[in-house]
Amino acid sequence: RTHEALGENDRSATGFLPPDRFEAAANAFFAEPETSFRGWETAQAAQSRIVETVRSVVTEHNDGDLAIVTHGAVGTLLWCHLSGQEISRRFDQPGQGHYWSADLQTLRPEHGWRGIG
Repeated sequence: RTHEALGENDRSATGFLPPDRFEAAANAFFAEPETSFRGWETAQAAQSRIVETVRSVVTEHNDGDLAIVTHGAVGTLLWCHLSGQEISRRFDQPGQGHYWSADLQTLRPEHGWRGIG
C-alpha cells in the first residue's frame, strides 16, 4: 500500500534544487526544525505527520513483520522521535540504501541506520 502522509517533507515552494543547493537546504531544514526553509514544510510539522501516520499504520497492522519504505528524511525524522532524540541531521542516513528496525510493540528503534547491501 502507499500512504501519502508518509511522503517527504513538502518542498514544492522551491521546486528542484541542484545537489549542492539541496544539501544546504536540507542542512537548514534539520538545523532549525521549527522554521520553514523558503516555504518548505518545517521538520517539526513533517515529523508530527509522519509519527501520527506510522502509529496508525502499526495499529491497523494485523500480524507478522511490517516494512515501511520511505525517503531518507522521513526515516530520520521518525527515528529521532522514536529514539527520544532531537531533530538533527547527524542522525540522517549516511547515504541511500539504508534501513533501521524497531520493535512493533514499543516502536523503539533496535539500532541505527544499516546498509542494505
